Amino acid sequence: MPEESDAAGAGHRPPLTPEQLNALTASLFEGRLGLEFSEIGADRVRASLTIGTGLRQASGVTHGGVYCSMVESVASVGASISLNGKGYAVGVNNNTDFLRATREGVVTAEGTPVFRGRQQQLWRVVVKGSDGRECAQGHVRLQNVMVDPAEALQIGRPLI
Repeated sequence: MPEESDAAGAGHRPPLTPEQLNALTASLFEGRLGLEFSEIGADRVRASLTIGTGLRQASGVTHGGVYCSMVESVASVGASISLNGKGYAVGVNNNTDFLRATREGVVTAEGTPVFRGRQQQLWRVVVKGSDGRECAQGHVRLQNVMVDPAEALQIGRPLI
């Protein structure tokens, strides 16, 4: 279990369902990537996408940026949810290791918190292929950006 502070912690109920989050991100980067969230919470986030031609390098293997993007998106959602509507989290460092090449199929990322503090969080995300083997793993350090929820509504930014 990760260390926790008053600002970020376990047990917070996400304000959105995975379906609502998918609808919200449909026209954003995650949606364009094809990333679909299946579980969202302060203690675990899961999301998947299908590897297609548009996500491969010229050599035919999945572009490493796909894994980096999955890792960052999953960590950011979980870290933001853990702030319980008081702010959102932004990635300040993403260290993703590519373990095995994939060419097709569904890849799934699962993120869990390693550390949650008042100012920063650290999340670990593992990406697995359709066969259940790890393709990539990463750690994302995130900055907690605390915002008054009323102010967030005025600027049109949902706090997830």
